[in-house]
Amino acid sequence: MDLRTFLEVVGVVIVVALVAAAIVLAVAIRKLRRIRVPPDADFFTTVRAVPLSLVVGLDLLDLGLDFLSTPIVWFILDRTNLKALRNTATVEALLPFTGPIPTLTLAWIAARTLGLGRPYDPNVIETERVGDSYIPRTGRAGRAGRR
Repeated sequence: MDLRTFLEVVGVVIVVALVAAAIVLAVAIRKLRRIRVPPDADFFTTVRAVPLSLVVGLDLLDLGLDFLSTPIVWFILDRTNLKALRNTATVEALLPFTGPIPTLTLAWIAARTLGLGRPYDPNVIETERVGDSYIPRTGRAGRAGRR
């Protein structure tokens, strides 16, 4: 295989990975709107709570851009309030030549099969502290109506 053929194959892989990452991440971000991860969650608890499409999308993004995906990964995970996953995924994205290894997908599988982290409970109610007690958190209109 000559150099030109090799570069064409690599270019096609990069473009396909980026298009697939964009599609998969769009689907994942829509699903993330319904998920509430506790603020004190560790990495594996967060990984157990997120959908597989998110970690696959992040791994595809890392495959397509390698270490250049770091700011995009940081932005996506920061905006979706996944701080524990953000820090680890950003460090992993910074490491050059780890793109072909789907590390976040492997971590998601390990967390689910080995029972790492706390299981996600969708019935947990978010609360806010009012004085010495906690009340269920509602939207902004709900808080404005109580005051």
